[in-house]
Amino acid sequence: MNSQQHDIQPQAIHRVSHEIKRRKLEVIRVIDVTPRMRRVTLSGPQLEGFVSLGTDDHVKLIFAQTPEEQALLETFVPGALADGPRPAMRDYTPRRYDPKTGELDIDFVLHGEGPAATWAEQATAGQYLHIAGPRGSMIVPDIFDSYLLIGDETALPAIARRVESLPANRAALVVVEIEDSAEQQTFNSPAQVDVIWIVRSEQNLVDVVRKLEMPEGELYAWVATEAGLSRKVRRVLLNEFGLSEQQVKTSGYWRVEGAVD
Repeated sequence: MNSQQHDIQPQAIHRVSHEIKRRKLEVIRVIDVTPRMRRVTLSGPQLEGFVSLGTDDHVKLIFAQTPEEQALLETFVPGALADGPRPAMRDYTPRRYDPKTGELDIDFVLHGEGPAATWAEQATAGQYLHIAGPRGSMIVPDIFDSYLLIGDETALPAIARRVESLPANRAALVVVEIEDSAEQQTFNSPAQVDVIWIVRSEQNLVDVVRKLEMPEGELYAWVATEAGLSRKVRRVLLNEFGLSEQQVKTSGYWRVEGAVD
């Protein structure tokens, strides 16, 4: 690589793709971060070469719920067309990956239903979990002065990774909707981080966003919550605060069944 190639650093938000690998990993530790957030630490030889470059990356967690699906796991390739039983899969953000210790943390919201939450409720050291991905990473280079990060419990792993990665000369305003005050978490960051916790039974997220005082400087806004709610917050940021499409990234991390905007 010549010096000119080495000096080229993309100074714009961009996506990179990764080779998708299925990995069988062992549970080595389970802790409760809050009453409704359980952290499962995974490890094993197949974690070698794992890559997660974006703070809001997603891996597929694969859950076999029948003997037929369990047998299929040994050869199953996510995304490939196949007849017969298919294991349930759910997208989760890697909370932490440490290549030195060979550990991967996944945080689960214990909401009481679904294959992922059900599995996490009973997860213990010595069990195994199959994962695949990430398929790709959205890279947000250090080109912004400040960040607006809005989400609910499901977005906390991505939010925490983002603020932990910020340098000391950046600022972040974080708005998180939670079930109750016991679900508050502590973010460790050299940046200036202000956090607003919203208890969903007491406040409306959209109303709170409307009253925000935006951080100064060049701003990047990231929103991830229930799909319909994310769209409403996006409209507020674009139409009422005048942010540009390039400044705002929104995702629907989950969906209320039968919900209509």
